[in-house]
Amino acid sequence: MTRVRVTAPRQSAPLAPGRLPSHREIPEDSDSGRLFVRSLIRSQLRLALVVACGFLVILSVFALILVYGPGVAEIRIVGLPLNWLALGVGVYPVIGLSAWLYNRAAARNEARYRDLVEDK
Repeated sequence: MTRVRVTAPRQSAPLAPGRLPSHREIPEDSDSGRLFVRSLIRSQLRLALVVACGFLVILSVFALILVYGPGVAEIRIVGLPLNWLALGVGVYPVIGLSAWLYNRAAARNEARYRDLVEDK
């Protein structure tokens, strides 16, 4: 039994809205293509680092206030200390806000990248 591979030439279809062009659709061998891709990667990395560092700072300050705050350990709700309850439940809104901000900013970065590529 022999295998036969059937291929067809790649046809360039228009981009669907909200979809970034693939690496094959941007001429990366050109200086401008490499610059655009490098710029997108750098901006997304910078955004990820800023959001992660901000999240860690907010979480650390939140934990320090709850642990070392005067009288926080003595307050009990449903039999649990307030600091445990706040660290166990109060972290989720911070996570959600960080994720929402990251998603919004990443979409903005990709839209700018798409505008640069389309103007090219």
